[in-house]
Amino acid sequence: MDGMAKTSTTTQGLRAAIERSGYYPALVAEAVEAAVGGEPIRSYLVHQETTFDQNEVRRHVTVLVLTDNRFIVSHTDEQGADDTSPTPYATTSTESVKLSRISSIVVSRVVANPEQYTPGRLPREVVLTIGWGAVSRIDLEPAACGDPNCEADHGYTGSSTADDLSLRVSEAGDGPETVRQALSFAQALSEATADTGR
Repeated sequence: MDGMAKTSTTTQGLRAAIERSGYYPALVAEAVEAAVGGEPIRSYLVHQETTFDQNEVRRHVTVLVLTDNRFIVSHTDEQGADDTSPTPYATTSTESVKLSRISSIVVSRVVANPEQYTPGRLPREVVLTIGWGAVSRIDLEPAACGDPNCEADHGYTGSSTADDLSLRVSEAGDGPETVRQALSFAQALSEATADTGR
């Protein structure tokens, strides 16, 4: 009974967070709820971002949901009228990822005055990067040896990084509650993926 009550509270909390974002809440909620289905929600994060594209202001909302078996990502973007549509429109997409596929969770914290840091104090900003192998970025550069007079071709060197999702939240832009929610979601996701590795 307690598990059911918590699930209901979490589902209501997610719905309320989507409503608070004020960004096409009916559209966003329907897409997220369809992706989640009947699974209990363990944790969630709703993040709205406003960007400036030349003379236009565009909004984007990302909703992250953790269930017992999956990590669900929903993105919704708005577009102005263009050649394909005479009226403004929004595009929403959801992706469902098995927890066992998540290969990387990176949480970067930016803390002001680190010499005065006390445990439990919220960071100024958090960047959450999650990789599951759908998108990778390869950075290459010419390889070289230590000889400044060497003219041989040493090929290339580089690195490949998983870059499926990167989300930045800040206390100044998003408020302390969103920063707290991002840290809570990252911890819940990290714990859930550790459970699947056993």
